[in-house]
Amino acid sequence: MSKLVIRAGDFTFDARFEDQLAPKTVAAFRKSLPFESHIIHVRWSGEGVWMPLGDLDFGVGYENHTSYPAPGQIILYPGGISETEILLAYGSVHFASKMGQLAGNHFITLTSGLENLAPLGKSVLWKGALPIRFEEV
Repeated sequence: MSKLVIRAGDFTFDARFEDQLAPKTVAAFRKSLPFESHIIHVRWSGEGVWMPLGDLDFGVGYENHTSYPAPGQIILYPGGISETEILLAYGSVHFASKMGQLAGNHFITLTSGLENLAPLGKSVLWKGALPIRFEEV
């Protein structure tokens, strides 16, 4: 059985897909693995980092969506009033854009390395963007 590994800069996290809660989002994202991008600090949402993805279309709507992901939860905003994006909460998050409150599909949860979430977030806040890679190993 494979496991999901997320590497962001010098940080590595194990994670699980939320197959039961967001099956369509998980299936769509899995097709893009390994997935590489860059994370930057959120502007309006609080303590989180995000990957702006422009008009990338994963072909999913809302499922298991939330505006308040917990630390270690990863959500996918499928696009609409704002651009497509993926957000990783490292602290308190109220997911929003310049257009107002948004909701994203909670489809991944970190299972190890949670003690490194705040250092990751603060590093991105003060030092800038980091590369990120999602892969099943």
